Amino acid sequence: MFSVALLSFTSALPAQTKVATVNLQRAVLESADIKKASAELELKYKPRQQAAQKLEQELQGIQTQLQQGQGKFTPQAEGDLQARGTRGQRELQRMGEDLQADVDRDRNEILGKAAQKMQAVVKTLAEAKGFDIVIDTQTAIYFKAATEITTEAIAAYDKAYPVK
Repeated sequence: MFSVALLSFTSALPAQTKVATVNLQRAVLESADIKKASAELELKYKPRQQAAQKLEQELQGIQTQLQQGQGKFTPQAEGDLQARGTRGQRELQRMGEDLQADVDRDRNEILGKAAQKMQAVVKTLAEAKGFDIVIDTQTAIYFKAATEITTEAIAAYDKAYPVK
């Protein structure tokens, strides 16, 4: 439905209308700002990832102990070990879910702000180059590569928002 509306809209445009295309997602993701933020996020959450990996190794150790010690443990010792494993599994699952939720929240916030800034940069770039309309390549059915300004948008964004 959107495509039909877009086609009818573009067919109503005068012949001299200048159209450009931009891959907004690529433009945002390839900006220096996002690359830096991505590296910072990785550093921020690395200790929690390492803690989860450590817990996972401990759980593997418990599993190995249970397998190798089958029949050698007292019922009480085996039950205690299984209980530790079960608690550890729940803790690991919670850690993973919390970590993923925190990463997703931070990433979405960063990407949202960057996307807004990129849209403003694309608007400024379009006005400077005299484009009447800029279409995101992800919604376009077809576009000529010559109309794409993604690389220019990335350069303009990096210039407008230099990494500190």
